[in-house]
Order: sequence, then C-alpha cells, then structure tokens
Amino acid sequence: MRVEDAGKDIELDVEGVSEYLGIPVSRLRKLLDKRELLQNWGEYQHLFRFVSTFSGMESGTVIYQKDGCFELIKGFPKIQRAMLLEPAINTHFSETDTVCVEEKMNGFNVRAILFDGKITAITRGGYVCPYSTEKAGQLLNIDFFNDHPELVLHGEMVGPDNPYVPKKIYDDVDSIDFYVFDMRYKGSGEPLPVYERRKLAEEYGFTQTRLFGEFTKKEAPEKIRSIIMELGKIEHEGVVIKDPDMNIPPVKYTCSQSNCADLRHAFRFYNDVGRDYLFSRVVREGFQAFEWKESEEDLKTRCLQLGESILYPMIDAIGEMEKGERVAEEVQIRVSSLDTLFKFKEYLRRQGVEAIFDEPEKAGDDFIIKIRKLNKSTNDKTMSMFKGELW
Repeated sequence: MRVEDAGKDIELDVEGVSEYLGIPVSRLRKLLDKRELLQNWGEYQHLFRFVSTFSGMESGTVIYQKDGCFELIKGFPKIQRAMLLEPAINTHFSETDTVCVEEKMNGFNVRAILFDGKITAITRGGYVCPYSTEKAGQLLNIDFFNDHPELVLHGEMVGPDNPYVPKKIYDDVDSIDFYVFDMRYKGSGEPLPVYERRKLAEEYGFTQTRLFGEFTKKEAPEKIRSIIMELGKIEHEGVVIKDPDMNIPPVKYTCSQSNCADLRHAFRFYNDVGRDYLFSRVVREGFQAFEWKESEEDLKTRCLQLGESILYPMIDAIGEMEKGERVAEEVQIRVSSLDTLFKFKEYLRRQGVEAIFDEPEKAGDDFIIKIRKLNKSTNDKTMSMFKGELW
C-alpha cells in the first residue's frame, strides 16, 4: 500500500507493521482507507499516526518504520480529573499508602524522541511540530536519547513564545521552556516511577515540574487544597496526583483561577470551542466550591469571577466585530532559523488554521514573529448575527 504526501510516494509496509503490532493486515488496510492511520509529511514521512484510539493504543500513537525496522511511540494517556479530592484519592489510589503531588504546567504537551539523529517533538495528536522540534533540540540534552533510546520523554512546553498556549505567568520562563513530567518506554508505554524519573531528569539537566511532596492519603486532600490555593494566587494551573511507583494512572486537579482563565479564552472564541470544554469547567467550579465549604462571601466572589470570565471576553469580541475587526488569537514564536518559520506556516496550513504572520523581527541571534490566529467560526457566526440571522 502506498501513501502519497508532500509530492512523494512512500510505501507503507503493511505486512511488517501488522506483524510488529500483532494486528491483522485487513484491519490496518481498513484504517488507511478510513484515514484513521495517516502519514506525517516532509522529512517525517516515516512516522505514521493513529488518529483515534485503536486496539489499546491512545489516539496520537505513532508508528515509526524505516529500513525494515519499527518503533511504537504510544500516545499520552488521558489523565482523569478528581472532582472531590478526598473520595477520589481514597478510591483511585486504594492500593497505595501515599501519593506524590507535582505541579501541572499550563502549556503544550509534547513527546520528544530521537528521529534520524535529531530530537523531534511529537504533538498529542501525533503530528511533528517544526517549531516545537526546533525548541526541543535547543532545550534538551541529546545524550539522554543516545543513552536511553528505549525511552520517550514527555514534557510541557510553556512560556510567552508558545504559539498554542502563550502564558506569561511563569516568572522564570522568558521565552519558552520544556518541563519534563514523565518518561515512558517505547512500545509498552509503561512509565518510570516518579523518583527514578526525577533522578534521571536531574542527571541530564532537564527542567522538571515541581514536586510538592509525598503525602499519606489521609493528609493529601488538605495538603493539596493548600497547594491549590497558593497556585491560584499566582494563576498557575494545578497539580497532578501520582502513585510514586506509577502503577496507578495519575489524576489531576486544577485551580479555580485556571478554570476561569480557560473560560475567558474560550468565550472570546465562543463558537470555535467545544461545548464540553466550556461545560466541564463550570462543573469543576461547583464541585470545588462544595468540597471546600466556602463562606457566603467566598462563594459570591467565585460566582462573580466565573460570570466575568464568561461574559466580558464574549462582549469584547462582539464589540471588535462591530468595528469591522476579525477576532483573532495573538501569539508569537521565536525561531533561530527562518526555515523553521516556513515549515511552521505550512504546518498550520495543513492543520486548517488560518493565520496572519507579521514580518520577522530580529532579536539577537533569533527572529520573533507575531501571529494572529483567526477563529473563522466565531467570526462568521457573529457577523451573521449583525446581519439579522437567528440562533
């Protein structure tokens, strides 16, 4: 079976992949026909991604084939969320006595591997992002990948020069950084225990997510609440609660301020963001307020913050449209090579993202490029309302 992409014609070794994964040839051919198994483009055409969860493999799983050899880089498993801390911790972590609590960074999730001798960044969806790849190559120690070819490095890319989640809330990140939060084996996707992973990350000089401590299950809910309240004051996202041995999947828990920040962004682009995304964040606020047994004054403050997060950005967006402006998300990237810029433009185009790029500005040895990512659905829907159309 041959797959055409980027003007090339590369043969997918269906029989070899079938034998490697233990999946019938007929099922693989069906996935190809349904475009559930797709090829990356350009220099990464030897990487194929699974679009949906399939046969125990998460969506975004990547199969690498070259010269008759195969490697499987599993997608990052979805982390479930604790809505009520105490019952969630006691039930979910019933087989362990303690839990580790690490910070959940607010950024962009990538997996880093060594591909053809080059550090390569794979997105949650299984794409190779050229911008993230350039940054990962600059930020990560390549010796790790040479010494541990069996491992995949999982991290969060955060900072103001992040074109996906451009947060300026981390004081120690001027541009962009790669925070390691997980290491997993290729093929099986099994994670390293928390302390083993942290020791290895320290050995290679990686930036790591903060470890707040290891707590007994009895003390964990109150400890986590205190941590969350402090993180909320500085507008950080939240925590991930982990079994120290990583035999039990982690769970996450977020700050109210993070939920509201998400809603402020989402309601500015109200018709582009899924309803589930919006609804789930409102529900989180209700459960957290209940568990924390907030005073009437604190509850009113929460309600006010929630309402402002929903209405103000949407009203601002409607006002911009009335003036004839298009609603857009303004981000920027910092690249060392203009070739990366050209590749990133093509990457966004293939993702179906409509974006306007300013001219590159020289910044030392780098180039800074401001980008306006247009949200077509919100723009079209709002304009239709000004023309008198009904909802």
